[in-house]
Amino acid sequence: MSEHETINITLKVWRQNGPEDSGRFETIPVADVDTHSSFLEMLDFLNEKLILEDKEPIEFDNDCREGICGTCGIMVNGIPHGHGKGMTVCQLHMREFDDGDTIVVEPFRARAYKVIQDLMVDRSPLEKIIQAGGYISVNTGGAPDGNAVPVAQEKSEEAMDAAACIGCGACVASCPNASAMLFVSAKVSQFALLPQGRAEANTRVLSMLQEMDACGFGNCTNHRVCEAACPKEVSITHIARFNREFLKASLFGRMPMGE
Repeated sequence: MSEHETINITLKVWRQNGPEDSGRFETIPVADVDTHSSFLEMLDFLNEKLILEDKEPIEFDNDCREGICGTCGIMVNGIPHGHGKGMTVCQLHMREFDDGDTIVVEPFRARAYKVIQDLMVDRSPLEKIIQAGGYISVNTGGAPDGNAVPVAQEKSEEAMDAAACIGCGACVASCPNASAMLFVSAKVSQFALLPQGRAEANTRVLSMLQEMDACGFGNCTNHRVCEAACPKEVSITHIARFNREFLKASLFGRMPMGE
């Protein structure tokens, strides 16, 4: 890591006008980058410079910049969200790079993701999978007593670990098959582990798997790179649970079933 307060880097950034454009890498030198700035702040700084030079700024997606939403997801030197473990690219800081480094920046790549422009991709297929999972059936009315439905602490914590998935799509971008299985399994687990989610368990897992295939995502072949790339470190044990839930649903069909 450089000890300089500022560094000079070279970006090889992907530029693409839309899904029908073939796209290309563009080499852009960036001088005097503050090492305390985040990666996205560096892109902001570069875009200001490009605008002043009457050039097209680099389009990239972002929102919270606190590692919560995952919309900032891009490939940095071939790694989703960069080389930091358990964090999104908005949490990556320029102090992690050295003076003179060449940094390759490109969008998440998968057949199911269409490039909107430059580093922005359409991740709505992930939302379609969630929609296919539907809701849980509960009686409406007043708020139930907190202890009305007992849930083991171990199960509730595991369900919360699964629910930590932010749907950034890094698992898909890292997988050689462009599989969304880690994402889908996390969304299945957060309901399958709790009694409130058991009523539609069979319907949910079959519908989500069907939508995943329809969107063009690949299948899981246990490379485990999805787990390594996940900024929330969601475990692949959820994929094993998904497979068990799918087996149950295949045997019993789409009729609801209990534990």
